Amino acid sequence: MFTGIVEEAGEIVARERTEDGLRLRVGADEVATGLEYGQSVSVSGACLTVEEYEPGEWFEVFLATETVERTYLGGLDEGETVNLERAMPADGRFDGHVVQGHVDAVATVRNVESVDEDWFFEFDLPEGYDRYVVEKGSITLDGISLTVAEFDAANGRVTVAIIPTTYRLTTLSEKAPGDPIHLEVDVLAKYVERLLEARFEE
Repeated sequence: MFTGIVEEAGEIVARERTEDGLRLRVGADEVATGLEYGQSVSVSGACLTVEEYEPGEWFEVFLATETVERTYLGGLDEGETVNLERAMPADGRFDGHVVQGHVDAVATVRNVESVDEDWFFEFDLPEGYDRYVVEKGSITLDGISLTVAEFDAANGRVTVAIIPTTYRLTTLSEKAPGDPIHLEVDVLAKYVERLLEARFEE
């Protein structure tokens, strides 16, 4: 489990296509320190397993075909950056919200606007995911725990406000209209939906 509080932005330093998927080597300072084989790392919101690592320098992860198809990670080139977060320890501080690292879909950046020191990002949601979103609720975009500032339910659009620190420390500073972004809706909303469905099925 993750919290959506990005620790640092890492760089894709190598990529290798295989018959079963894609292997990525990610350069990182803080996140690559103290890793162990088999640990989970959120890479721009996708929970991936560490296969190899060099402490303080890099780690490698493998993306199965399903992950490549569900995310945009397969389209990243060497030199591009990704948001990184290690799994939350049991005694860790819970600063964001419950993030599983299971990318639901890929949304699209619609508009980016700078207002004073803040930034406002508007996204187009994929069809069917607007039902999991509420204004002032939680949403995860590229692994970042964010609060929905505005929700245009009629058009399936979400606006989030980004503070300068988040803008500076994450890959959001590199996003422009038309760019893809990983979406994970609040898992609590999905559980509530399933419970209600089960009740009406009785």
